[in-house]
Amino acid sequence: MARIPILSYIRRDSLVHELTGRTKLIFFIVWSVAAMITYDTRVLVCMLLFSFVVFKVSRIRVRDISFVLGLAAIFLVMNNLFVYLFSPEYGVEIYESRTVLFPIAGPYTVTLQQLFYHFNMTMKVICVVPVALLFIACTDPGEFASSLASIGVSYRVGYSVSLALRYIPDVQREYHNISQAQQARGIDLSGKDKLLTRMKNSVAILLPLVLSSLNRIETVSNAMELRGFGRNKKRTWYNLRKMQRNDWIVVILVLAILAVDLIVTFWDGSRYYNPFI
Repeated sequence: MARIPILSYIRRDSLVHELTGRTKLIFFIVWSVAAMITYDTRVLVCMLLFSFVVFKVSRIRVRDISFVLGLAAIFLVMNNLFVYLFSPEYGVEIYESRTVLFPIAGPYTVTLQQLFYHFNMTMKVICVVPVALLFIACTDPGEFASSLASIGVSYRVGYSVSLALRYIPDVQREYHNISQAQQARGIDLSGKDKLLTRMKNSVAILLPLVLSSLNRIETVSNAMELRGFGRNKKRTWYNLRKMQRNDWIVVILVLAILAVDLIVTFWDGSRYYNPFI
């Protein structure tokens, strides 16, 4: 089975893929706002379950985005660790109670309130990251650029983002080809050698990769300049599609989710759900 490039468009026959880029962009922005605003565990659990449904409908497999999910998990663990190191009692301040589970050393103790705060913080990230990856994996780069332009973003910015997304698979493919060529010349990049030796040998890949990337960037920029890109303030888009019934249903649904999120979150005047009262 062919390897699927990281952060690339994955073509599937699904309801999510049929939606316009504008709809998916609006859904992602509103969904992210809803997840970032609330610290209500009940809302976050419901959003997480809904994101699982969206993931299932999209027909994107976990292994298709497993590498990026792994990186996100590493950063999530590091974020939780640093939050605890610098504010080990922040959960106690928020929930105005203190239930010590066990001490560690000095000012560092594990409290139930701090663990609950970290749980909510983790839930917020888990709700947003998979949806963000689905947005990238289910949206054609050209349609992504047109969707950015449709909400008022400069088409120069949108086109730059589109080129970056199109270029990521090319860089990965070029890296794989250079790696195979260097290994054929006897440069060992496997896990059998020492780490420092592998890092030294990796320069044999990175240097040609950087040079080929710069050459490609120059070619693309010259081609765009010759075609007068950026001369006019506006432009038309070949991939821009009109919103259909399903698009309006999804937009209304995500706005309803945001409304319910705000109502439930601020019902008692605080965005923190406190089960310790």
